[in-house]
Amino acid sequence: MKKTLLASACGALLAGLLASPAVSQDTVLACLITKTDTNPFFVKMKEGAEAKAAELGVQLRSYAGRIDGDHESQVQAIESCIADGASGILLTASDTSSIVSSVRQAREAGILVIALDTPLDPIDAADATFATDNFLAGELIGQWARATLGEEGENARIAFLNLTPAQPTVDVLRNQGFMSGFGIDVGNPDVIGDETDPRIVGHDITNGNEEGGRTAMENLLQRDPTINVVHTINEPAAAGAYEALRAVGRENDVLIVSVDGGCPGVLNVRDGVIGATSQQYPLQMAALGIEAIAQYAADGTLPEPTPGKDFFDTGVQLVTDAPVGGVPSIDTEEGLDLCWG
Repeated sequence: MKKTLLASACGALLAGLLASPAVSQDTVLACLITKTDTNPFFVKMKEGAEAKAAELGVQLRSYAGRIDGDHESQVQAIESCIADGASGILLTASDTSSIVSSVRQAREAGILVIALDTPLDPIDAADATFATDNFLAGELIGQWARATLGEEGENARIAFLNLTPAQPTVDVLRNQGFMSGFGIDVGNPDVIGDETDPRIVGHDITNGNEEGGRTAMENLLQRDPTINVVHTINEPAAAGAYEALRAVGRENDVLIVSVDGGCPGVLNVRDGVIGATSQQYPLQMAALGIEAIAQYAADGTLPEPTPGKDFFDTGVQLVTDAPVGGVPSIDTEEGLDLCWG
C-alpha cells in the first residue's frame, strides 16, 4: 500500500459539475462524493482531495448531498461520474447497502471506487476502503466512559445519539465499539438497537448535525431524565446534545463522548462540553484516495488494505484532558495540533 500510494442533480448535488464538458483522454478525472458539504469533517476531506489533486494534476469534481442520509443525490453523482468517464470515485456513503448497485455499475465501467470513512455493506462492494477503525474509535470512548464512572458504571443510564435510520456501517461500528468498551453485551453486531442491557435508555437519530443532536437528546430526556452518559455519532450531534442538557440544568453531570476530532470538537473537550472524543484524520483519507486513483489510472494498480484488516487504517486517537489508566489518549493541546475544521 505504501509503495503504491506514496510514490446533484435536482439541486441536491450542491458542488457537482453535472454539465461540465467531457474530459480529454489524457486527463485523470476523480470524483469525490460526500454526505454533505457543511460538516467540517467532509469540508476537510474535500480540502485534502483538492490539494492532492492539484499536486498530481488530477481533475477533481466534488458532489455532496443536502443532508446526511441523502442517498438519491449520491446515486445521481455516481451516474454523472460514469457518464463523464471518471477514473475513480471517492465515496462516503449515506446508505451503505443501497448504494452498492450504483457502485457495481461504476466498477463495471472500469472506475476504481474507494469508500472513505464509511465502509460499504458488504465492505468488498468497493475496490478499497480508507477509513478510521470505527469500531476502535467507539471502543476507546466506551472504555474511557466506563473507567471515568468507576463503580457507578453499573448503574449508568446511557443514551445513544445515532446517525440515520439506514444504520450505515460507520454508525453501527461506533455503537458496537462503544458498547464493547463500556462492557455491554452486544446482540447482533451488525444491528443497532437489539441490545437488552437495562442501562441503555434508548436510541435516537441526529442526521449528524447539531439541531438533530439537540432534538434527539430532548426526546431521550423525556424518556428518562436521569441519563448520565451520552454516546454521539459525531461532534456536531454532541454539541446539540449539550445544549439540550444545558436547557434543563444537566450540562455538568452528564458524560458526553463522541467521535471526530475536528477543531471545534477538541475545543469542546477542552471546555468540558465533551468528555472525550476519538480523533480521526479525513485529510489523509482523501489524499491517499486521490493518490490511489492516479496510480490506478497510470497502471491499473489496486490499493491494498492494512495487514490483518479488510481496509486501510488511517488512524484514531482518544482526546481527553481527563485520562484514565489503561486507555491510551492524548490531551487537547496535542489534539488541537492534529485537528481539522
